[in-house]
Amino acid sequence: MFVVIRGGGDLATGTALRLYRARMRVVVCEVAEPTSIRRTVCFSEAVRLGETTVEGVTARRAAAEEVPALLERGIIPVLVDPEAACIRTLKPDAVVDAILAKRNLGTTMDMAPAVVAAGPGFTAGVDCHAVVETMRGHYLGRVIYSGSALPNTNIPGLIGGYAGERVLRAPADGIFQGAKQIGDQVKSGDIAGYVAGQPMVCTIDGVLRGLLADGVPVTKGMKSGDVDPRCEPDHCACASDKALAVGGGVLEALLHLA
Repeated sequence: MFVVIRGGGDLATGTALRLYRARMRVVVCEVAEPTSIRRTVCFSEAVRLGETTVEGVTARRAAAEEVPALLERGIIPVLVDPEAACIRTLKPDAVVDAILAKRNLGTTMDMAPAVVAAGPGFTAGVDCHAVVETMRGHYLGRVIYSGSALPNTNIPGLIGGYAGERVLRAPADGIFQGAKQIGDQVKSGDIAGYVAGQPMVCTIDGVLRGLLADGVPVTKGMKSGDVDPRCEPDHCACASDKALAVGGGVLEALLHLA
């Protein structure tokens, strides 16, 4: 099966890994300036770096005409194509919307024989053929063939006893500049980065699991980092339980729809 995935963030990457390992051919579409937080496990980093590897799987920034050759070599092509215009020429068997924008940014059921969307903002039978639940809890990864995912609560999932405290948000409008690296141990009060000279301060102890790349434009309150209180640096180098659960749901949906 040939699949185009809209989005290259951590959940989209976990999904791409699941599909790739199930012998599916995968292409990722991203924006020109990705704002992924967990960059060490995001195929979106290929846009910025040219190439990136997650859990032994390599993704490379490419043009549409390079897709067949890269797929033949087992490399995941990453196209700067936020509208997924490549779908018209590539004609995939399936399209997966894993942008996680909490709203539909243009995905329609007629894009491919099977269209699956992750998270809220979609209705199975209207926007797509199936929706996969992305909210942590009992229904995470469940496939919905009629209806929608649970609504967005704007409250981060609980990890290690912490929810909203984990998330680092930009203190001002401006350009982000990191003061730490992903994988660093941090304590409450440590400065993880700056925006317009204002510090972005950690509020809990843990490992810096995610951080925006230097030079990314941000707005005040925008999610710009993530502290994991479980203090496992190895987690920074592999897809999360949530990403793999969502990816498993997408894989189930595609096989069912096929």
